[in-house]
Amino acid sequence: MNKINNLENKKGGDSYRRVAIAACFGTFLEWYDFLTFATLAVVLGPLFFPSSDPNAGLLASLATFGVGMVVRPIGSALFGSLGDRIGRKPVFMMTIVLMGLATVSVGFLPTYAQIGIWAPILLVGLRLAQGLSAGGEIGGGAVYLTEHAGASSRGFKTSFLQLMGPLGILVSTLQIALLQHWLSPAEFESWGWRVPFWVSLLLLLIAFQVRQSLEETPIFVELSKYTEKPQSQLLNNFKDPEIRKRMFLLFFCISSSGAILFFCIQVYTAIFLKTAIHLEPSVVDRLSICATVSLFPLTIFAGWLSDRLGRRPIVVGGIILGAICIYPAFELLAYLGNQHRETLTSFALLGMGAVMIWLSFVLALVVGPQTALLAELFPAKNRNSAATLPHNLAAGWIGGLLPFIVTWLNQVWGNHLAGLWYPTLFLLSAAIVAFLYLPETHQTNLTE
Repeated sequence: MNKINNLENKKGGDSYRRVAIAACFGTFLEWYDFLTFATLAVVLGPLFFPSSDPNAGLLASLATFGVGMVVRPIGSALFGSLGDRIGRKPVFMMTIVLMGLATVSVGFLPTYAQIGIWAPILLVGLRLAQGLSAGGEIGGGAVYLTEHAGASSRGFKTSFLQLMGPLGILVSTLQIALLQHWLSPAEFESWGWRVPFWVSLLLLLIAFQVRQSLEETPIFVELSKYTEKPQSQLLNNFKDPEIRKRMFLLFFCISSSGAILFFCIQVYTAIFLKTAIHLEPSVVDRLSICATVSLFPLTIFAGWLSDRLGRRPIVVGGIILGAICIYPAFELLAYLGNQHRETLTSFALLGMGAVMIWLSFVLALVVGPQTALLAELFPAKNRNSAATLPHNLAAGWIGGLLPFIVTWLNQVWGNHLAGLWYPTLFLLSAAIVAFLYLPETHQTNLTE
């Protein structure tokens, strides 16, 4: 086993950069495909779920987005187990093809006006396929990249993977904003909304070609030499009390908190400003783009800082700040938007931009060290299945359903801010558990 213990220092800088670019591009495509639906939720509602009540159509659209998130744990159980048995790379090839084909197909779907009830049924089916794919990709990608990263500066090197979600939203938002600028509202509603899904075909071809050049992780290659028969570790994970405990901490504290903050800040904020505050979509898109761009350096900084101070204080600090800031931040956004809705002043725009950038900083503290932390929590032979299942369970059931749950609670209570108590209380609980039980991992030897 001494040979395994030397693997973390084996990767050269050029080799790692090539692996990182290939892995990140594929993960970007997964996020672009998966989140384009969220960006278009307000548009897709009346096209696939027509209703005399606009709120009902929006809820149905958000629920369809949530369906894709709910099945992510199934995808993670399937593909995560395969990753421990047949390797990380083959799973990457499967997930990218499944996601790409499902997304392109959404762009060719007839609407409710054309085929009736079959339109939402087919849409939900394609969202299920997207969710299965995302379950194998997101989490497994963290393990793959971290096992290639080596022992030095893992937090910094792997933090770039966390940028793929915001980058997917940024590209999708920019593309939709340009389409809405170039096309009339009737043209965009007729066919313009399909273009982001069609673009996925080109991205899929590029990603597939890039991923063919990926190498299997050296840790898995060496580990397989010492294992007579590769086997699924999924059931073994639940039999081991230490792994079971760490899976719970990953689910409840790290991944759930990151998912809540991500979907609250990156997804729900735009929906809130468009539907509750009734700001112009072009204004909301500009604010979202500024906040997302700011998230890039902040995430890398948080990953770098976790190499110096440790993963635990950075992540726990981010969760605590999230619990404290979410509700008042949205309250301030609502105040600025309502006070200046008639003539949105530069002061109001700057104020809303500052609030959204601050929220991006809070999010960065949790997700910056997250890629490395996912892999560091578990031993090599169990890592893929042990990390992907709780991570996707949290992202799917806690984060993915957040826009729907918050919007529904707002409607039940007749208050645009009432639903935000859900993420606030969840983050507060996660902060307490993480403070008491989350271990420090930044010096973990990944080969053990």
